[in-house]
Amino acid sequence: MKNLKQILATLILVITFQSVAQQEAHFTQYMDNTLFVNPAYAGSRGMLNATAIHREQWVGLEGRPRSTTFSLHSPLSFDNVGLGLTAVNDIVGPIQQTMVYGDFSYTLKFKNSKGKLAFGLKGGINIINSRTDQLTTSQVNDPNLLAAARNQILPNFGGGVYYHTPKWFVGLSTPKLLEGSTDGTGSAREQRHYFLIGGGVLKLNNAWKLRPTTQLKYTVGSPLSIDLSAAFIYKKKLWLGIMHRWADSFGGFVQYQISPQFKAGMAYDQTMTELSGYNAGTYEVLLSYDFVFKKKGIRSPRYF
Repeated sequence: MKNLKQILATLILVITFQSVAQQEAHFTQYMDNTLFVNPAYAGSRGMLNATAIHREQWVGLEGRPRSTTFSLHSPLSFDNVGLGLTAVNDIVGPIQQTMVYGDFSYTLKFKNSKGKLAFGLKGGINIINSRTDQLTTSQVNDPNLLAAARNQILPNFGGGVYYHTPKWFVGLSTPKLLEGSTDGTGSAREQRHYFLIGGGVLKLNNAWKLRPTTQLKYTVGSPLSIDLSAAFIYKKKLWLGIMHRWADSFGGFVQYQISPQFKAGMAYDQTMTELSGYNAGTYEVLLSYDFVFKKKGIRSPRYF
């Protein structure tokens, strides 16, 4: 069993860093991580927001992915401009990536309409550390594995658009336009990803609301990733959600609005692939806080 887990862990590493298959980290609570994939989201909450998510994927499997993301964003005093900061620390086996990006958005408001259209830009760096030279492999100089790298810096930039009303939203983005090589040869490089996220809020009765959302993610050389989720919201306090990643996994999440400013949540999902028999599932923890500096207060809860 131990040898099988080691084989699976190495397989995960190979798939992650092949030039045609590299994927950004998945999140079950992807709706709370919008800023990292779409800079046009910056400032859309109307106040300074800080959100952190930690994800432990495929618990019990050696070399499993582990991801921590943090975002901070706010509109400026004249509201049309939003600024943000996003950071992600992603670990898969001996590979560690630390991404730090600044985000900028500009929002257009329309007369006689509650809709807002925002355009965003992001720019930053990806710091890569790898110790693949320390792996024991059956093939000498395996081309699928990176040579060891220490604090290798890859700059990048991206953009997006985001349209939202009080009841629904849709966003399209590509957070990394450049496809920088991580080994200098192009055999292992960052892949350009395209994200489409949309959803809305429906009132079911005086106590319950429903927030259906979907996320589509595409990169050349990999299948289209489709996330479907639905959150049932009870009296603006308790969020009970279900999620399905098409042909990959299913799960759920629970979030609680502790105060109008502070929300905490947990999520769990289980893969539907052959890996399901070798791990105890995937866990996430979420913390989100809105800072209020204006006398007009806060509109609670924030559905997206």
